[in-house]
This record gives sequence, C-alpha cells and structure tokens, in this order.
Amino acid sequence: MKTILISGAGIAGPTLAFWLKTAGFEPTLIERAPTLRTGGYVIDFWGLGYDLAERMGLINEIDRIGYHAREMRIVNDRGRRLAGFGTKVFTELTGGRYVTLKRSDLSRLLFEKVDGTLETVFDDHIVALHQRADGVQVVLNRGGERRFDLVIGADGLHSTVRRLAFGPQHAFEKHLGYIVAAFEDRGYCPRDEDVYLMYTRPGRMVGRFALRDDRTLFLFVFAAPGDSLPATPDGQKAMLRQAFGNGRWECPQILKRLDDADEIYFDRVSQIRMQNWSQGRVVLAGDAAFCVSLLAGQGSALAMISAYVLAGELARAGGNHEVAFGNYQARLGKFIGMKQQAAERFAAVFAPRTSSGLWFRNQVTRMFAIPGLAKLAIGRDITDNLQLPDYGWGSFVSSARPSRRTLPSACRARPP
Repeated sequence: MKTILISGAGIAGPTLAFWLKTAGFEPTLIERAPTLRTGGYVIDFWGLGYDLAERMGLINEIDRIGYHAREMRIVNDRGRRLAGFGTKVFTELTGGRYVTLKRSDLSRLLFEKVDGTLETVFDDHIVALHQRADGVQVVLNRGGERRFDLVIGADGLHSTVRRLAFGPQHAFEKHLGYIVAAFEDRGYCPRDEDVYLMYTRPGRMVGRFALRDDRTLFLFVFAAPGDSLPATPDGQKAMLRQAFGNGRWECPQILKRLDDADEIYFDRVSQIRMQNWSQGRVVLAGDAAFCVSLLAGQGSALAMISAYVLAGELARAGGNHEVAFGNYQARLGKFIGMKQQAAERFAAVFAPRTSSGLWFRNQVTRMFAIPGLAKLAIGRDITDNLQLPDYGWGSFVSSARPSRRTLPSACRARPP
C-alpha cells in the first residue's frame, strides 16, 4: 500500500484524501494552520465540482448550509439599482445545480468525510523534501523526518510544496493586476437577503452579501500592482482605506466596521501557470498547480476535479506514479487552460479600470434579462466541457462522519 502525504486541508486536500482512501492508498493529511480555516469568502458552486460533491454524499448538506441568491445588483452612489440580473440565469445554465456557500464551509464538509479515517496533522508544515529512488524523505517543521512514497502539494496559491520541489512562486505566478480582500461583520445594517450588491468605481469594487447569524460578508477588489503586499492586518486595512476612502454608497460605513475585523483575507489576484504539475514523486493539485484566480468563481470546483482525477489515475495505474502523473495532466491540461483564459476575461468584470468600461459592463449585465443572451455571452465559460472519467468507484453516498473537533465558529431586511 502506497503512503501519500497531502499538504493542505482546504478543498483539494480532503477531496484527495477521500478518493485515495477509497482507492486503497494510505494518505496522510497535513495542514499548517492549527485548525480548519473559518474566514475567507463565499463561492458559487456548480458544474463538475457539484457532481463530485454529490458522489461524495455532500449535496444535501451543501444545499442546507448554502445560499440561494436571487439577484446580483449593481448600485450607484445612492444605493439605487444601476444594473444587474437574477440568478435564474445561472440556474438555467447549470440545470438547477447551483449554490452559493462559504468556502470554509465546503472545506469543513470535505474534511468531515475523512476525519477519523486517516492520519491528520495540524499546526505543522513541510520545510524540506529529499527525493530518493524509492520514496520522498520529508522534513516537517515540528514533526521531524518521515518517509512517504509520494507527496502531493494541495496547499494553494502560495504552495510550500511547489516552492520546495519546483522553484520560487514568481517563476509561475501571473498577476492579473488586482488585489482582493474580504472580511465579515456582525450586526451590519442594512441587509438585503439573498442579494449580492456591488458598488464600483473605475478600478475599484466593494460588494456585500448577507450571511446567516446576522453576519455580513464584504468583498473588495481593486486595481493595484501587488508587487509587495502589507504583511500585517493593520497595513492591509490601511491599504483598503486608501483605495476606498473617497468612495460613496456605504464605503465610509463599511470602512468603519473594518476597524473591528479580527480576521481579514487579503491577497493578489493571480494565476499559476506551469508546464509540468509533477516532479519525480511530487505532484501538485488545485490552486498549487494551476490557480485560475479567485475571481474566476470556480477554483474550489476545479480543485475537487483535479483531486478526483489524480486519485483515479493513481488507482488506474496501480500506483505507478510516472504513468499516473502524466495521464493526470494530459486529461486536465487543456481544460484548465481554457478556464484560465476565461478567468482573465472575467477579472475585469468586477472592477473595470475606466468609466467607459463600467458603462459597458452595466449595459451587458442589463441585457442578461433577455432570454438566451446570457447563454450566448457566458455559456461557454459556465459550462464544464469535460467528461469525468469513471474509475469504477461508483457512488459513495453516506452521511458525513461527525468531526471530533469543535470548530470556531438585527436589522430588518430591506426590500429590493
């Protein structure tokens, strides 16, 4: 039985652990954070990722904890509707298999499918990799040296495994010219249930979305070089105040709530582009291999797809990693390339850099209400043009194993 170390307990990591365990391998999951991450942002979940979640028995729970937004609304300085469209567009394009949920909630559900079935190590990370003819000698920051047959980097855009096995991040990163930030606040007013609101000025966008338990998520996207990002929360908040300080709508009110934010997500909007996703006995999955960028809207689903295919090819090749890794990239390379190209087009939709760009974006979104036009405009980017291989695993629908770990965890709705 091959031993496989998976670095990263976000989306790709637990999905890999599930399918590798199903195929008879012995995976170990390691995560740098002391617990599962709870902050971040919401994702739109559809397509093949949705299909895989269904095969893993997660759809009922995803639908229960997810959100079924009814509108994306662009507002002006006074909060009045400028443009937008109903999410019925996406429902029709995805055959009703579409939901919005917190990325951290999806990660938790995936982890609960494997919790207690394999070794998991939190609050530790890989500091060195030494490949041998018969395995990989791994040096952990806290756990000393261990040997595994294979190592998989599922540790995101800033992958440690990629850096150790392939080289520095700048050799593979393509910055798309934007920075993204997100934080949550409790008790913010006003609230617009099941509506995603966007306020945009040239090169800047701030959005809000009402969550459960009287919480609100705020998302910022703004044009910036991104060469050096503030390393501290105070520095990140200062950068947001500088970028949005003269904004209207609810910007002053939102920035005041930023003062009390305990946790903030802050990063470049980037892609990872690599010729090869594997190096000897080390291979990458999800964002570590091919990040399409946060603004693409499908990163979590693509992470699950890559995990499923990688595990399946290892099983089909009887553990022969050279054959499996080659087939894995051959199956997904073109598909991922198309998703990256679509993501570059989509990034400018959030925060067009000019007033004319904003005007054009608003006109296009207004026309989405015309039957058939949305399918013509974005249908090819929404649809997953890939057939998932059948690795003979069937459907593993079962109730999620309860986790033994306890995870951290007022206003009237305004009519549209």
